[in-house]
Amino acid sequence: MFYYLLKYVILGPLLRLVFRPRIEGLDHIPESGPAIVAGNHLSFSDHFLMPAVLKRRITFLAKAEYFTGPGIRGRLTATFFRSAGQIPVDRSGKEAGQAAIREGLGVLSKGELLGIYPEGTRSHDGRLYKGKVGVAVMALKAQVPVIPCAMIGTFEAQPPGKVIPNIHPVTIRFGKPLDFSRYAGMENEKAILRAITDEIMYAILMLSEQEYVDQYAAVAKAAEAAEAKERKFPRLPLS
Repeated sequence: MFYYLLKYVILGPLLRLVFRPRIEGLDHIPESGPAIVAGNHLSFSDHFLMPAVLKRRITFLAKAEYFTGPGIRGRLTATFFRSAGQIPVDRSGKEAGQAAIREGLGVLSKGELLGIYPEGTRSHDGRLYKGKVGVAVMALKAQVPVIPCAMIGTFEAQPPGKVIPNIHPVTIRFGKPLDFSRYAGMENEKAILRAITDEIMYAILMLSEQEYVDQYAAVAKAAEAAEAKERKFPRLPLS
């Protein structure tokens, strides 16, 4: 109930008024039945803009940190995500990944739309990073299509660290559904999962026209943070 209150009364109209998003390819979203919507992830606002423009309800796998933040702000954020029906995902290891897949398959088994960001985290620099194979596992196990989606302009509207968004034009572009039924029963083949994931990321790339980096976003973030720390606190040469 709260999901639809947010979508049609509280948040949805406000987002449409502020961002005036341009929507392309909305007809690629099936009117019924399970499907995965796989998109790039540039901004915190992505979580709200895509659901605001879809006719159907969509459930996202959201990072667990949104549900465990400290203080009043953390509690408000957790309440918001839970009320909107979003599912917390622990990203700390392999077992956590399996739990996320189980949660996602549960959504799909009910004939619903599942939203997922294959990069696993927000892009810190606006580029598109290598996708994780969980989206491929779910597509094969649930035997559902994957609709690629590109959020364009949301990085400029609300880059990492910015709480109040900028007024900036936003485009949300959906691509043709990708059918992976030819790989049915091969969800344990690592090479197949990598190929499917790369095909999904390529479709997102064609829609978004971002620069692509063949590296996981989390790895790139960690490397840049280490470099920044080294510049700030350089090692002294041993005498």
